[in-house]
Amino acid sequence: MKRIVFATFGSLGDLHPYVAISQELVRRGHRPLIATFEEYRGAVKAAGIGFAPMRPSMSVFGDKTAVMERLFDPWRGPEIMVREMFMPRLRDSYRDLADACHGADLLVTHPLSFAGPLLAQKEGLRWVSTILAPLSLFSDIDPPLLPGASVLAWARKLGVAPYRWMFRIPRAVVRRWEQPLREFRAELGLPATDAIAQFEGQFSRPLNLALFSPALAAPQPDWPANTRVCGFPRYDGAPLDPRTHAELEAFLASGEPPIVFGLGSSAVMIAGDFWHRAIAATRQIGRRAILLTGKPPEDLGSLPRDVKAFQYLPYSEVFPRAAAIVHPGGIGTLAQALSAGRPQLIVPVAFDQPDNARRAFALGVARSLPFRKATAAAMARELSALLASPDCASRAAAVGVTVAREDGARVAANALEGICQSDV
Repeated sequence: MKRIVFATFGSLGDLHPYVAISQELVRRGHRPLIATFEEYRGAVKAAGIGFAPMRPSMSVFGDKTAVMERLFDPWRGPEIMVREMFMPRLRDSYRDLADACHGADLLVTHPLSFAGPLLAQKEGLRWVSTILAPLSLFSDIDPPLLPGASVLAWARKLGVAPYRWMFRIPRAVVRRWEQPLREFRAELGLPATDAIAQFEGQFSRPLNLALFSPALAAPQPDWPANTRVCGFPRYDGAPLDPRTHAELEAFLASGEPPIVFGLGSSAVMIAGDFWHRAIAATRQIGRRAILLTGKPPEDLGSLPRDVKAFQYLPYSEVFPRAAAIVHPGGIGTLAQALSAGRPQLIVPVAFDQPDNARRAFALGVARSLPFRKATAAAMARELSALLASPDCASRAAAVGVTVAREDGARVAANALEGICQSDV
């Protein structure tokens, strides 16, 4: 029996993969624990997993909608997240994680858990890093699509060497953001390093778990050593209550498969009039719709008979029964959409979403429309093209079979057991 601590920050897409792996570890007799935002305590414990709060709490950032509007700025969002949210509270995160790791056999980190690698080095903990989306690998050979950095895409067309040269600019910028991290390293008595925590500094030498499907990104020669692609560890939250389940079944049985619109757990906070645009789009093309609004359905007012709104539905229960899925492309939502085997219209906002959308498009299972350009007319046009494409439907179904067969939680748990038993 091993005590394995997972350290993570972010949206539900940054939490659920670790819940899936933890549940697999529990089935094997281990004692996993997830250290994360206090606000996730109930969700983690309800899943049968040990929990430890790790500061900062989301409450210290203020109004969630205002925070998300700032974070989803394609230019300044990443800087705000690192410099204003996490770096000033690094010492708190370190202390909380140190408490959580007392007696632990292994520490597993998310890319934003900056305190994790420091703690592992300081205390001599066995440490494994994880990557949730291909973007975080920052490959020069298979470069990510970075919001607000179109010059890099231009440079990559000229070859790997020009791209590497141009990438020195974002590296220098991010290095400035991490000055508090270097200062804290010195306080801990750790040796100075040139590694940038958000790039090569996030990776563990013994093992890096890529928690996404190999269908999304093939391994590259410049990936970190000892990177293992596991497939998606899928977890979908609490099951539906009987009343909501009955409402869903009644609507699905009353007509043709609907288009399902969802904005994940983050972009949903800045939805604005998106739901009314979604309704208008489906009315234009004569299709039914399900809206996953993240708030009480009555907040939308009176809806057409062929539109049904739910505050929450497990994606695994509704996505496979959709005519098409509209979502922003966060990695957790994309995992469920790919495994469902349905065509997708991805409306990316920021962070990894544009890159994930690009990769889904390359697979032939999706079309992409930036969130800020997703008017009713534009969505109607894209959905019409999507639903009229038999090739997209057949390709989505084929990819769905492949992804649904993956068991990322099992593969990751095997790897973690292996590292616990090794001499590394």
